[in-house]
Amino acid sequence: MKLDLQLYRGYLNEQELVVSGHVFKSWAPDKFSIDRKGVKHAFSILHMFTISPLENVEVTLKFYDITVKTKTLEDGFFRFTIPFTQELKSGWHQYTVTCALGKIGIVETAEILKPFESKFGIISDIDDTFLISHSSNIFKKLYVMLSKNVNKRKVFEDVVDHYQALSIAGQDSEEASNSFFYVSSSEWNLYAFIEEFARIHKLPKAVIKLKKIKTKLTDFLKSGSGDHDHKFQKIKDIISFYPNLQYVLLGDDTQQDPFLYERICKIFPKNIMAVYIRQTSKKRKQDVEQSLATINSLSVHTYYFKDSHKAIEHSKKIGVIV
Repeated sequence: MKLDLQLYRGYLNEQELVVSGHVFKSWAPDKFSIDRKGVKHAFSILHMFTISPLENVEVTLKFYDITVKTKTLEDGFFRFTIPFTQELKSGWHQYTVTCALGKIGIVETAEILKPFESKFGIISDIDDTFLISHSSNIFKKLYVMLSKNVNKRKVFEDVVDHYQALSIAGQDSEEASNSFFYVSSSEWNLYAFIEEFARIHKLPKAVIKLKKIKTKLTDFLKSGSGDHDHKFQKIKDIISFYPNLQYVLLGDDTQQDPFLYERICKIFPKNIMAVYIRQTSKKRKQDVEQSLATINSLSVHTYYFKDSHKAIEHSKKIGVIV
């Protein structure tokens, strides 16, 4: 039996650190290749959703002078949330996780973020916010996922310029950047795909938070759908973890982003600077406009836009970027 270990980018503040990952048997969702085309690529995507997670496997985290053990949950997921008060320079740091099952052992490394001192944190959805995904048309969405590898997928025009400008907003140093978090209803199965897509298109490096892992081929047909409340919880956790930041939230109108962000703004009325919602259909949606009006009444800037260059102009107008 082959053992696979998938790690995710972690993050820390002055009191604790958080890192997580999955342990699988035989196949892990990081085994796609941008060289695959056609049927081979489609097979790789489908294979990502036919995995066998391993429960109660011991995993060991090593980060500077810390060594700590835990075990995987039923779905193979593990998370270390541990006290951490050591002084570190801002930026990305490497951590290591090891695990073993019988005579089989594996070691992987990933990164953990110590945010730069900044004014802003950026939280963005992924599908149809910066990655063109056709979420409102499930058949087209699945077709694109199966037919186009990560290097053939597209971003919206000017969205990279907007995100890069947001990453340095309010920073005095060219090396410093605002912290980015990509929070999506895509499943953890697609983590490596999303990470590679962001790298290819030079989107800001981010902590990525996704939905519960799927393990059956039939789950692929429901990818990205269902309850989106996990996004609300993950965004709430991020803001609570870094409560001294002002946040810019970016999403789209294909699913529940406006209404999730409205709930967030009501809970954190002093933490949200602006909410951006991309218009993906020909007509503006009335319920989205109503939700944004409610958010705006909380003294939070809102903008319902179709083209990212307009969003850039708005960010300049409200003083988020220069």
